[in-house]
Amino acid sequence: MAVVPLGFSLKTKGDGDIIDITGKLTELVRKSGVKSGVVTVFVPGSTAGLTTIEYEPGLVEDIDEMFERIVPRGREYHHNLRWHDGNGHSHVRASLLGPSLTVPFSDGKLQLGVWQQVVLVDFDNRSRNRDLVCQVMGE
Repeated sequence: MAVVPLGFSLKTKGDGDIIDITGKLTELVRKSGVKSGVVTVFVPGSTAGLTTIEYEPGLVEDIDEMFERIVPRGREYHHNLRWHDGNGHSHVRASLLGPSLTVPFSDGKLQLGVWQQVVLVDFDNRSRNRDLVCQVMGE
């Protein structure tokens, strides 16, 4: 079994920015030369997460509204009291998604649903440069 470490960087706006990374993952799988297996993507840091959604404007707005309902920006967080950086909500939101995602692929094609894309959600309260770590494993 081959294990191919890869990665990529992207610039985010922060504040709930949702970025479709499906194309980039597809490109990395092709670049790896592995035909069938899994690709794992990981975002280092504690204020961003990864998931799959149908990446369309309505759902992007729905996701932002959902996170605002369950983890509001404007309330006081113990993290903010300790560090005074105003991003306590970012850490809590990211913990709900998690920092990694694994997607199977076959014949170099991600096995996603027709309306399913892989997205990075950056919850931090400022723009960021994110370096994503990927590992393609298979044969």
